[in-house]
Amino acid sequence: MPEISRRSLLAGAAATVGLAAAGTPAARAAAPRRAPVTREEHRAVIIGSGFGGGVAALRLARAGVECLVLERGIWWPTGPNAETFPHPSSPDKRMFWLGSTPTIFGIPADPFPHYTGLLEQVPGNGMDMIVAAGVGGGSLVYQGMTLQPAEHVFNANLPEQLDYAKMDSVYYKRVAQMLQIETAPDELVNSTTYKPARVFADNVRKAGYDVTKIPMPIDWTYALRELKGEMKPSYTNGDCALGVNNGGKHSVDVTYIAAARATGRVTVATQHNVTDVAMSKDGRWQVMVDRIATDGTVLEKKIITTRALVMAAGTAGTTKLLMRASAKGQIPDMPDGLGTGWGSNGDRIYLWTDLADDFGAPQGGPVVYGTFEWDDPDNANTNTIIQASLPPIGGDIRSTMMVGYGVSKGRGTFAYDSGKDDAVLQWPKGADDTLYKRINDRANKIAGQGSVLTDTTGVYPSTWHPLGGASMGTVCDLSGRVKGHRGLYVLDGALLPGTAAACNPSMTIAAVAERATDDLIAKDVGTVF
Repeated sequence: MPEISRRSLLAGAAATVGLAAAGTPAARAAAPRRAPVTREEHRAVIIGSGFGGGVAALRLARAGVECLVLERGIWWPTGPNAETFPHPSSPDKRMFWLGSTPTIFGIPADPFPHYTGLLEQVPGNGMDMIVAAGVGGGSLVYQGMTLQPAEHVFNANLPEQLDYAKMDSVYYKRVAQMLQIETAPDELVNSTTYKPARVFADNVRKAGYDVTKIPMPIDWTYALRELKGEMKPSYTNGDCALGVNNGGKHSVDVTYIAAARATGRVTVATQHNVTDVAMSKDGRWQVMVDRIATDGTVLEKKIITTRALVMAAGTAGTTKLLMRASAKGQIPDMPDGLGTGWGSNGDRIYLWTDLADDFGAPQGGPVVYGTFEWDDPDNANTNTIIQASLPPIGGDIRSTMMVGYGVSKGRGTFAYDSGKDDAVLQWPKGADDTLYKRINDRANKIAGQGSVLTDTTGVYPSTWHPLGGASMGTVCDLSGRVKGHRGLYVLDGALLPGTAAACNPSMTIAAVAERATDDLIAKDVGTVF
């Protein structure tokens, strides 16, 4: 395989999972310069604009609370035939967060100018995290699987006090309505470029497993219009792995954030990179922020004070900020469990090469079908496998993607490194091997004879779905209140205890945030802030 094709392919493999996280260590400035220091005060500050931050902004604003949302990245507006997002087949600076990422699945960032791009590789010992930047966080690049865990799996892996019956009847339903989820219409699935989806569904049935359509936050009429030639391909050729240029994807920026701004009570401050958080002497919260140019140059340093600080910077960003603050004494007496309980959600990403049946190229996407093995919630074998399209790479390599995730039992911890002033993930080797083996066995059975599966996450241990680090029950209560710290909240993937119960995490992060903000509005708004 030519080198450029392999690199493009691996970039597409990386993008098939889509993630739900935003926020990591401080951006590197392009050149040293003296930046002015300014001060601001706000009633509520939310760090991050992904699923947790978007929910918090909308619900608090509708309760009458003025909110400032700090987002390190930029806006990524879309529309028919837009060229907002980069293309996996022709990488450019928009893929990478300020050059801090050495590579994204074989594509080096160094040749490109530093830019406030979409993706950052957060290195750990034993496992890396791939996180997103931009208004909407991980929803910009995630493939869109909007999966709700089954009750028995949920209760076996998440606190039963969350009350699944109410989560099901109120909060998951609320998220589904906000994201306007739909399954792909048969007219689209039966079209030429969606052959890989049909092959996957047929193979799942032949392997003796159930197959189901996956709910997606997508207006599929956009893809049908592409079939009619009314828009250039974006869905129908799989060129949606790094954001959908044509629009029609109901990501957080065009749903929760748009609705929050429409209240008139929410300001979204882009290119605001949070470097530190601290408790002030009067008990309020201080947020140290670099306002940056798109090349990383620090234009202004801000010290923002607030009575309510919502950490929604994603698992990596939230955990690292809180651990740095704790280690340096900026927030004293943090709960002992901070930095523990981290899980990978069991992510596995396979390149599926079929020597017997040509999948064809290009391939329609992003995701149509999946298969669940959820019968035994206490078993580390509980998993989900979906098929995802390859992005267009200029040729037919007889391959597509399979992605698996499941109930991750392995747990990592973050360790603070004073020399780097950073908290680094420590992941024990082999921690999730039981789950990985089950996903691998199922994926191979689905692929069938004459196929070859390449486990890209085996070659490069990584996850797009990091969870935990400031988990409910150990660091926070079920509504995200950090124990012993009035006015400090966690509402993102860091709050979930290492697993999303055999689902990708986006819907559960949002539903838990919906539940939490109802409680915060009832008990904390008007008293704590």
